[in-house]
Amino acid sequence: MALVVDSFRTINSYLNKYQDPRTADWPLMSSPFYTLGICLSYVYIVKVLGPKLMENRKPFQLKWILVFYNLFQVIFSTWIFYEICMGGWATGEYSIRCQPVDYSNKPSTVRMVHASWWYYFSKFTEFMDTIFFVLRKKNDHISTLHVIHHGVMPMSVWFGVKFTPGGHSTFFGFLNTFVHIIMYSYYMLSAFGPSVQKYLWWKKYLTTFQMVQFVAIMLHAFQLLFIDCNYPRAFVWWIGMHAVMFFFLFKEFYNQQYTSKAKKAAAAAPQNGKVKNGASTTNGYSKKNGFKNASEYYSNGDVRNRIKSQ
Repeated sequence: MALVVDSFRTINSYLNKYQDPRTADWPLMSSPFYTLGICLSYVYIVKVLGPKLMENRKPFQLKWILVFYNLFQVIFSTWIFYEICMGGWATGEYSIRCQPVDYSNKPSTVRMVHASWWYYFSKFTEFMDTIFFVLRKKNDHISTLHVIHHGVMPMSVWFGVKFTPGGHSTFFGFLNTFVHIIMYSYYMLSAFGPSVQKYLWWKKYLTTFQMVQFVAIMLHAFQLLFIDCNYPRAFVWWIGMHAVMFFFLFKEFYNQQYTSKAKKAAAAAPQNGKVKNGASTTNGYSKKNGFKNASEYYSNGDVRNRIKSQ
């Protein structure tokens, strides 16, 4: 046990040696193990403990809680997006090509540092997405993509706030909060139920939008491998590879939810001239028991025979 504690202290000492002093004393910033512990607890709760506790219980009806929760996320994401914009991306201070980290205490720079921490904190609030699935017994929604995406993000962003709270890497948060404004708006509308859901035809385009987001983040990050920019290469790879991982996870989800289902539906649809359940289909007309349709039954079937016998 003492060896484990000493190892933790050694890691913390090494990390603190290179930290940004502006965020050193902020909540959860002194050590990565607080964030790691919260993330691991989240995975255990949503994959093991939560489903076990709900096993013999009825699902909770959370319509209005979901409406207000998603409304909160829309407002929260909008505010963070605005702060990131005003911290540099919308003021002309930031360059899309190369943006080194500014470690000064200039007001706009400090504003971006605060926005970075709030973006990090927002990743914890998004754990509620999964917890609501557990409470509603929507366990099929708790996919590998969902758990990895939510479970990894706080730990990933922690390193950015610890060492590079600003500069090139904030492009990730800039795009991601914008996507979340749209995403949580969709979830809020969907929470109203079938009366509104029938108008939400654009669900699958949300996943496409998220994949486009990750492609943009990849290109934005990896461009620094080919140009001279005073930005840590380690974080170029850190951000770029996260975007690659999430792109392929979302692509797999898209294939499962839409492409595969579309192919199965097409395969299950009746084809011209094919027999299904004892009835053949020819050019859209069904032929059962030797009769193509009702008029053929009356002309060729029992009714005609009865008329002849009279």
